[in-house]
Amino acid sequence: MAIDFASSVTAVLGATTPAKRKRFAEGLGIETVGDLLRHFPRRYLETGSLTRIDNLRIGQLLCVVGEIAECEIKTYKDRRTGRPAYRVEAVLRTGGPRLRMTFFAKNQGTAGWQARRVAQGNRGVFLGKADRFRDQWQLVNPAMTIFGMGDEAEGGGDGVEDVLDFGPLFPIYPLTKGVETWDIARAVTFARQVMEPVAELLPDAVRDEYDVLGIQDAYDWVHQPDDREQVARAHHRFRFEEALVTQLVLGRRRRARRAEGATARTGGDGAVLKAFDDRLPFELTAGQVEVGHRIEDDLAQPHPMNRLLQGEVGSGKTLVALRAMLRVVDSGGQAALLAPTEVLAQQHYRSIVTMLGDLADGGTIFGTGEGTRVELLTGSMNKTQRTGPLSRIVTGEAGLVIGTHALLQDNVLFADLGLVVVDEQHRFGVEQRAALTDKASAPPHLLVMTATPIPRTVAMTVFGDLETSTLSELPAGRAPIQTNVVPLAEQPGWIGRVWERVREEVGKGHQVYVVCPRISGDEAEAGQVDAVDLADPDDDGAEQPAPKPPAAAVEEVVERLGGGPLAGLRIGRLHGRLPADEKDATMRAFAAGDLDVLVSTTVIEVGVDVHNATTMVILDADRFGISQLHQLRGRVGRGGLPGLTLLVTHTEAESPSRERLEAVASTTDGFVLSRIDLEMRREGDVLGASQAGGRSSLENLRVLRDEDTIVAARQAAEGLLDADAELEQAPGLADAVRALERSQLADFVDKS
Repeated sequence: MAIDFASSVTAVLGATTPAKRKRFAEGLGIETVGDLLRHFPRRYLETGSLTRIDNLRIGQLLCVVGEIAECEIKTYKDRRTGRPAYRVEAVLRTGGPRLRMTFFAKNQGTAGWQARRVAQGNRGVFLGKADRFRDQWQLVNPAMTIFGMGDEAEGGGDGVEDVLDFGPLFPIYPLTKGVETWDIARAVTFARQVMEPVAELLPDAVRDEYDVLGIQDAYDWVHQPDDREQVARAHHRFRFEEALVTQLVLGRRRRARRAEGATARTGGDGAVLKAFDDRLPFELTAGQVEVGHRIEDDLAQPHPMNRLLQGEVGSGKTLVALRAMLRVVDSGGQAALLAPTEVLAQQHYRSIVTMLGDLADGGTIFGTGEGTRVELLTGSMNKTQRTGPLSRIVTGEAGLVIGTHALLQDNVLFADLGLVVVDEQHRFGVEQRAALTDKASAPPHLLVMTATPIPRTVAMTVFGDLETSTLSELPAGRAPIQTNVVPLAEQPGWIGRVWERVREEVGKGHQVYVVCPRISGDEAEAGQVDAVDLADPDDDGAEQPAPKPPAAAVEEVVERLGGGPLAGLRIGRLHGRLPADEKDATMRAFAAGDLDVLVSTTVIEVGVDVHNATTMVILDADRFGISQLHQLRGRVGRGGLPGLTLLVTHTEAESPSRERLEAVASTTDGFVLSRIDLEMRREGDVLGASQAGGRSSLENLRVLRDEDTIVAARQAAEGLLDADAELEQAPGLADAVRALERSQLADFVDKS
């Protein structure tokens, strides 16, 4: 039977044991020949020179090209049996320290065979852990493959070993316990010899125009290259293919949405929006005006607007969104704002009602005639509290509706939902967004907002089905924010000065946030995940970060501060486990100046706006990611007074955690920080993995490194779709696009 991409990997593993075959599947996710060929080397060893080793560490995993400098068979008496026993001692020469290796043998014949493998002058790839014994470096329990020895080096062949060959570069693959890099190399080499030719997905014209390698050469060069240039060309091929398929999916989605009918919201006589603009006590920034015009143009189209509005913390996104919502109200429709937390929904409700003034009383005896009703709907409201808002929403009396996931429930009905605004889009999945937009009789317009600045290629790859607008200019009245790291590992006494500084701010009549990673004990805020320091996957000896001590928790910190360094100050607490009415009352008290210090979890991360708050102390700041820290500090300096953020940490100097904190302290430019964040986290949560970082949803593509490739792929995708919307002339590519559309990766394309 012919072997192809869909064949089981067992077809090319030869006489490999069942246990090892299981490790291929469970440890590496390799179940088919296609999976095997897509399991690319992570680096290459130059077989013509010894590997340079610097800064050896005990326990470090080494994979090196080395040469045997010494070899000797030694005989000793086995203490258990009293019989002669044998060991082979060899010294491995590398481009750094020499490494001693010891092999034990049951009899003289086995010792002789082992000695021939590691005879003086033999060269090969050696894999093992570094250790120290009697002031000498050791390579413990080494596995190896010796150049030029074939089956003898491995103790006998089974037909698959015979095809393993060594070129100038030896591939080092990502591994799992019980599988060595040469196990994968043998299987890959055998598969390439016996399988059917791989089908080419990319049209010749595309490959010619964008200088992309053919698929067969790409697989040959990535697994058995002659030089580094071949490796680079092969990687470019696979990255371009992945980028192209992704951009085709996004392009098809953009076209499909443009084909949907929508009610054009031209603004009618514009009475409400004009009245609102006339009441504004300040001028809109140039950026707000420009983005506002674009949104107005989108709303006036007979197809749905799908726009991403991103901007720095405090750049005025909510005001832009409110003006868009009022334009829809002027057009006879309703607008809904979906917020991820009750604290944020309540904050949006209060701030919007405040900005509207008497315009928020439209339809009542207190209104001006050209206003509209604003309703709040959250999950903690009881049936009685919900009855009035639900009635006014379904009749259309409420033009603006603000809420949490409660808006998604089946009993929430709209008279004419014309615009959906989603705040902090990354916190909502595809199904949740669809549940709200499905409440409209015709597809509503959609505006999604994020305060997390997004690099251009991330927006193009992750939010590529949305048009993107950016607010980078801060409105008048925003004061600069100074950020300092408080390194308690080196200066434990500085924590006292932190609380003195808090008292000084309160003494000036200002207010202070104290942010903690936990609610109580080990209980985290919903959605809060500790930032982690990832081991470098290219470092064979990378050490995992040590477990962290218990993090600061709101309940414990409130008691400690109230009975200690902040005794006598008015201290409040806020976290997601509190009843909704208590959370709302606490935020109202803090906003009114009735509290001096608010000890909180990250529920104040987004949208909370207290102008008198000038200082923020973030305890165990290393538990938070860069973007989260940047958003948190955006809560201070909002009333024209200079802001101060203190990042308190016990982490050691020069650790990855400290590097994150130093990066935040070095700049307030969110776009600079977003690139640093992606580089440090390897694009984890931005592309659909966990908040803590980890493996990206993309296989080969990296949105920062491969910016030029992504831009070229988008251009190629647009050209292909313009000429052949269904990709009938490229059936293989069409299959790949449909597979991505069907797969769970479609969720990451929609930024779930």
